[in-house]
Amino acid sequence: MTERIVLAYSGGLDTSVAIGWIGEATGAEVIAVAVDVGQGGESLETIRQRALGCGAVEAYVADARDEFANEYAMPTLKANALYQGHYPLVSAISRPVIVKHLVKAAREFGATTVAHGCTGKGNDQVRFEVGIQTLGPDLKCIAPVRDLALTRDKAIAFAEEKGLPIETTKKNPYSIDQNVWGRAVETGYLEDIWNAPTKDIYDYTATPEFPPAPDEVTISFQAGVPVAIDGVKVTPLQAIQELNRRAGAQGVGRIDVVEDRLVGIKSREIYEAPGAMALITAHKHLEDITIEREQARFKATVGQRWSELVYDGQWFSPLKRSLDAFIEDTQQYVSGDIRMVLHGGQAIVNGRRSETSLYDFDLATYDTGDTFDQSMARGFIELWGMSSKVASGRDLRVAGE
Repeated sequence: MTERIVLAYSGGLDTSVAIGWIGEATGAEVIAVAVDVGQGGESLETIRQRALGCGAVEAYVADARDEFANEYAMPTLKANALYQGHYPLVSAISRPVIVKHLVKAAREFGATTVAHGCTGKGNDQVRFEVGIQTLGPDLKCIAPVRDLALTRDKAIAFAEEKGLPIETTKKNPYSIDQNVWGRAVETGYLEDIWNAPTKDIYDYTATPEFPPAPDEVTISFQAGVPVAIDGVKVTPLQAIQELNRRAGAQGVGRIDVVEDRLVGIKSREIYEAPGAMALITAHKHLEDITIEREQARFKATVGQRWSELVYDGQWFSPLKRSLDAFIEDTQQYVSGDIRMVLHGGQAIVNGRRSETSLYDFDLATYDTGDTFDQSMARGFIELWGMSSKVASGRDLRVAGE
């Protein structure tokens, strides 16, 4: 029986050429796998037909938008995950769901190898291959660009020679990856980190310098998940899409950062994540009134480590699974409403309410009705500072000897 290879297929030049390129290099049949995670553009049927037209023996397509929003974006939101304090893991969280479907397709079509279009320089090769090793430890992995010397100029020449049904003459100077959680842009002009991004880079966000009138929005959460916007019930996918539209119109969610890649190099990245950043901001403010102080402090540490694990391709790791359990436990009381104003590139919270809030007005107020017993403060301060006081006394004594 002829060997079969499953290929993560985007419908673009490189992965379209990779179908025939892999076939010629290995003698295997290629099954193209396209997964819709909200990246927009062409329909799955159009992509499926192109894959078959480029020589794939089978084409597996999956509408995974709700799956991605529910099972990948929502855990990211609950963790308030921002890698290095900036990046909402746009690409990093899409790779595990694609991996899941790649392995599923490999089982369905009897493939022994999984192929992806990543280079040897980026993070995604790790995310794909570690995920595949975890979910399908018997499967082999190849990367045509990295392992089979498929460069862009060779891809264009191959496509023209074979008459493949794909545009080969236009070359975008940037590398772009996008899904419903956000959009990532890199390379080209941006590799000089002194260069400011040009307007043509952006697609999910309008220019924040000339915003429309302020947009006030109320987001309702239940156990850490958005369930309504301005009183209208929404699914997680609908919440992200609606805030992509409204926050994007105000220029919210533009991120320009030099980040530390897993392979050890620094890389300049431009991100657009209007819905993600608006939701993370709202979620964090709701946590501020519903999560106990020490729990919240520790959760911030957990969220940072969670972000690093996911960025580094460890979505399916035991540690990440354990951290998921902690984060999920913290979300028990994260229910309520956050009101925020979207305007001029900012999402500013100006109201919060919750039936499970830890904010006690009578304890917090300085006006009549204050129930806080201020006489307790003096003794508390004495005890709180006792260890430092004793240590300071020791230091002075030793210094005087």
